Amino acid sequence: MGKLKHPIIVGVLTLISATGLYFLFDWMFTRPKAASAQAAPIEDLFQAHFIMMALLFALIMVIMLYAVVVFRRRPGDDSDGPHIHGNTGLEIAWTIIPTIVVIGFGVYGLVLFREVTAEQTDEMVVEVVGRQWSWSFEYPDAEVSSARLVLPVDQPILLEMYSEDVLHSFWVPEFRVKQDLVPGSMMPLRITPTEIGSYRLRCAEICGTGHSDMLADVEVVSRADFEQFLIDSAFRYSDLTPEERGEQFYVELTCNGCHSLDGTVGAGPSWQGIYLREEVLNDGSVVIADDDYLRRSIINPNEQIVQGFNEGAMPQNFGERIATVEAEILANEGVEIDVIADLIAFMQTLDQ
Repeated sequence: MGKLKHPIIVGVLTLISATGLYFLFDWMFTRPKAASAQAAPIEDLFQAHFIMMALLFALIMVIMLYAVVVFRRRPGDDSDGPHIHGNTGLEIAWTIIPTIVVIGFGVYGLVLFREVTAEQTDEMVVEVVGRQWSWSFEYPDAEVSSARLVLPVDQPILLEMYSEDVLHSFWVPEFRVKQDLVPGSMMPLRITPTEIGSYRLRCAEICGTGHSDMLADVEVVSRADFEQFLIDSAFRYSDLTPEERGEQFYVELTCNGCHSLDGTVGAGPSWQGIYLREEVLNDGSVVIADDDYLRRSIINPNEQIVQGFNEGAMPQNFGERIATVEAEILANEGVEIDVIADLIAFMQTLDQ
């Protein structure tokens, strides 16, 4: 019993300490509520890591502190400590056991990865486009575009994601899954939302000066509400006034990612009161924000930079994107729309 005294005490103290540490870690690393089917296995992986972290930390610290207290040099004891030449069994154990644990976690992670990325039956496709610094969403089956991501609850979703410029990363913390968007490639991500509610999409890859503002609303709704969303989102541009179309393009072209409507300064000047406003440029000259200036600023944003803003902050491909939108409207509705003229008409409604 004498030989087992210290191992038993260390074992009991380690279990007590590990239990306390586990609950401490679980409290410290608070996660938002899980809101997708993929979140459950990922939560299990979190718990497995917390258990292992608590056990290893407790084992190391208990043995160290126990040895310091119990086997410390006593007053008046000037003798040498015992000469220890090693313990072959212990050395083999602390080599093999950690190796097995690491391999086990690797296999567990691979199984979990295959589970959360597995193709589901009856998947609904949503196309996601990330660009500096905004998101847009297409529902190809319904021919609907939106600046917010609306998903029906308990419906398997396949997100087909594209980047128009640099690396971005799709991350809704409540869904627990994340996927980088790589220019030139379609990156898939599968989600089955399980909780009705409002969430926030963030870009988790530093992508430029407007990275922190690259956000989008995510709504998980009932199937009936989702069908109503599709009905409400389907419209003809030709049925709208120029001002109404301009407001729609402001969202669809993600101008709202850089230009506020309330005077707040973002990556670009606010549109509040912008029409016919005097703008001081970086070279010190002054221009009037009339139709000609606004059109040139959209097509060639680096030509005249407003003072206080950086060259290159605005994407350089808006001319191409606008041409694509106009071509699609002409093909679908048989009418020609001047998108920039509509945007300017919308700006004229935004008084100080």
